[in-house]
Amino acid sequence: MKILNKLKERWQGIDYPFLIHSTGELRFSEIAEQEFLDMSDIKKGDVVALVGDFDPKSILTLLLLIDKNIILVPLTKETQSQHEYFFKSALVDIVIEGNSVKRIEHEAKHEFVEKLRSKEHAGLVLFSTGTTGRPKAILHDLTVFLKRFETPRPTLKTLNFLLFDHIGGLNTLLHTLFNKGTVVAPKSRSVEHILETCKEHQIEVLPTTPTFLRMMLMSGLIPDSITESLKIITYGTERMDQPTLDALCKLLPNIDFRQTFGMSELGIVRVKSEARNSLFMRVGGEGIETRVVDSVLEIRSKMRMLGYLNAESPFNEDGWYNTKDIVEVRNGYYRITGRTSEVINVGGLKFMASEVERVALQFEDVELAKAEGKSNPITGEHVELTVQSTLHNDIDKDNFKAYLSSQLPNHMLPKRIKFSSVSVGHRYKRN
Repeated sequence: MKILNKLKERWQGIDYPFLIHSTGELRFSEIAEQEFLDMSDIKKGDVVALVGDFDPKSILTLLLLIDKNIILVPLTKETQSQHEYFFKSALVDIVIEGNSVKRIEHEAKHEFVEKLRSKEHAGLVLFSTGTTGRPKAILHDLTVFLKRFETPRPTLKTLNFLLFDHIGGLNTLLHTLFNKGTVVAPKSRSVEHILETCKEHQIEVLPTTPTFLRMMLMSGLIPDSITESLKIITYGTERMDQPTLDALCKLLPNIDFRQTFGMSELGIVRVKSEARNSLFMRVGGEGIETRVVDSVLEIRSKMRMLGYLNAESPFNEDGWYNTKDIVEVRNGYYRITGRTSEVINVGGLKFMASEVERVALQFEDVELAKAEGKSNPITGEHVELTVQSTLHNDIDKDNFKAYLSSQLPNHMLPKRIKFSSVSVGHRYKRN
């Protein structure tokens, strides 16, 4: 049965809205019955880039494309400057944006794409954030990917903070669709608007990022602007720091904070936090194996991607994926302490950039911090630190430098401190 018809059956007779959007409240039947685009020129097996968001047109188009057994490339307007690179890397045949359906002529082929076409399976291409190089085109068998949503699970009213081109955002959308829940799409992702939207629509679950939670914490708007309906805040996509989590737990004692973990390469990975105020988590679920090699977490997943379309395979011959996450292990739970790329070596003394950031974030009026190792002709590397102040107060530079000197050993002290904005991408992760 086609996915659209399957969902129509599930939602039959249900009167509450599936989507709350800028256009109003829409039941699933109201979305499914609309006609937005002529897709007659789209052929089975085409690679289709859909530039959209969590709006009625994009959602219906997404479902119709899956039913056509195409290979879907969800994109957002926020990444417009990279779209030409995305189209080429993913071997895109069709671009849908607004009311336009445009075919791109090319002769490029890839064995993974041809494999999906031969099986008549739908596919999904997601792009890595590309913080350490050009974004990688990650190809999934979407027919397999969707099977995890067939098992009924409870759902709460959720704000879809994560974006249309992100595995977490798509997971929220599909989970809500298959389990007859309600999802709210915000008009913007500023702290003020997100909190207002949560209150207006009595949101129960807010999935977000550590960077956004840090911005929310330092805004001064919590706890007063937090709606009583909010039960769960999930955070993932990057490492959380303990001081921020501790502060959030203290200010919001009635909210359950849950860490998520996932990589687009591996599909959705189930996670259980040790406690609401703990960064230790159990990683696993059906079809998932984990191990730690030289302090680095490795995962083997039956739901993993088919491979990259523009890079070599990251899996070893036994199917293990090196996450590059350095972890501490305790009673079967993992705590991420940093990434292998974030190890700084000053004169043979190695430490994580996160250790410097943790100290910096505890100084008054520091909203965000990012530490990096830079090349040094004498010591090999040295630390450079960027700190961003809150909207309300500037950082006292002399006091901040004195504070760092009192808290960090000499080899970890930044040689250069930049008091400026910390770069945050469209997915609300630090770049």
